[in-house]
Amino acid sequence: MGIVLSAFTIGLILAALTMGMLISFRMLRFTDITVDGSLTLGASVAAVTIVNGWSPWLATLLAVFLGAVAGMFTGLLYTRFKIQMILSGILMMTALYSVNLRIMGRSNIPLLDTLAVSDTTESLIGNIAGTATHINIFGWPVSMADFSVFITALLICTLTGVALRYFLLTHLGTALRATGNNPQMVRAQGVNHNMMIVLGLSMANGLVALAGALLAQYQGFADVQMGIGMMVWGLASIIIGEALVGTRTIGVAITGAILGTIFFRLLIAIALRWGLNPNDLKLVTAVFVFIALVAPIWIKSLRKTIWGGLRNA
Repeated sequence: MGIVLSAFTIGLILAALTMGMLISFRMLRFTDITVDGSLTLGASVAAVTIVNGWSPWLATLLAVFLGAVAGMFTGLLYTRFKIQMILSGILMMTALYSVNLRIMGRSNIPLLDTLAVSDTTESLIGNIAGTATHINIFGWPVSMADFSVFITALLICTLTGVALRYFLLTHLGTALRATGNNPQMVRAQGVNHNMMIVLGLSMANGLVALAGALLAQYQGFADVQMGIGMMVWGLASIIIGEALVGTRTIGVAITGAILGTIFFRLLIAIALRWGLNPNDLKLVTAVFVFIALVAPIWIKSLRKTIWGGLRNA
């Protein structure tokens, strides 16, 4: 049960990353490689500020703000300096590597015996449960600390998803979504196309930094390498989520992104449980992404073949 709960917790934390990439990749049609750097930025800022005595909530909010600033700079490189979108993300990701090292002062910061956002939830649950150190979930004992982290991640993920849905249904959110679908129409309506791109990338990387800050607090450390490959992770989660629930409405798309992240994390946890070498984790992730990309095409082709055969028969 501990492995399953851990997989769900990490999935809920990284759902913020997937929701951010849903904005940049799916809505803006922007290939934003800044993600690998902004996740580490969120983790490094949260780690340094918490170690220096900040409230973990304030540290997390600061990480979100600075992640949004990183996304803003990526957007400005693309809109103001006319640099290609991929190169804009690469430039910002490369710069953030040095920025993150400067912030942390070294390559790794441990967060042992420090406060985390889940401590608030643990205190509230402790007031209700009394002196109990474990809670039974479907007959399996789970430590109160692990359960508190799970509840905190669930609440933050739910609130973030609901807030994002309502924002995207506003006039500003609609203009942001339309920017990726039909920029000419957006400009014809008097909307600043470039401003929407900058706003969208700021929101996306703010959410990615939120995932980084929460992940660092959950894992108990921040590392300068922890963001490598996260863009692929988010892309795989989006594709899996779309295959699970589709993209009929904004709410469904956001729900799919969350479910896809959790499901993808469960697949990784199962692979590790079956003896996967952790050194092969990135390779297996790439294989999962490949399958998620080509499976819909194969299924569609198979359906056409079967349907054609039935009609000819």
